[in-house]
Amino acid sequence: MMPDVDLSVLKPGRHGLRDLFLALDDQVFAFAAERHWPAAEPILPRLSRSANHSVLWFATAAALAVSGTPRARRAAARGLASLGLASLTINTVGKRSVRRSRPALDAVPLGRRLKRQPVTTSFPSGHSASAAAFAAGIALESPVWGAVVAPVAFSVAMSRVYTGVHFPSDVLAGTALGVGAAFAVRYAARLRRRSQPDTEDD
Repeated sequence: MMPDVDLSVLKPGRHGLRDLFLALDDQVFAFAAERHWPAAEPILPRLSRSANHSVLWFATAAALAVSGTPRARRAAARGLASLGLASLTINTVGKRSVRRSRPALDAVPLGRRLKRQPVTTSFPSGHSASAAAFAAGIALESPVWGAVVAPVAFSVAMSRVYTGVHFPSDVLAGTALGVGAAFAVRYAARLRRRSQPDTEDD
């Protein structure tokens, strides 16, 4: 199936908004690549790898599930359901609808680069979508636990630009998709509760 949008090939003619968008994205990526962030260097690449295949989020959900509080367990379940919907959407629609090559790594320091580079298209960021979906799903059920998880999710999303595997707009699009998935799961859960028959005795 051919992608609906191809951001990897410049088309002939004038495409003002598209060209402006791509140029701005390149500039922000280059700015991030050229900045030296000593505190982030030992953390963000490892954090990015830990989120591969959502291992980080499954481990977090397991920790919440054994915490002993029903609300934490519900938050973990909601986070995983949101993550699942976001991942399904990314893999069946997102990556196939937009074709975009990964950023060139020339400006990214060697110490930041991942040992195994992704082979899928760049837009949108699946890691960012999963991180945002999981954190938003938890926050919608338990704001307290959501506040705990949100900084980690934000760091995972930022690590994708920091390590050079995504453009900033890839991360923003993935984040928006993830948050949308969390709200969709909440809406579905509410519909399910409303459809359940009342079991109270008359």
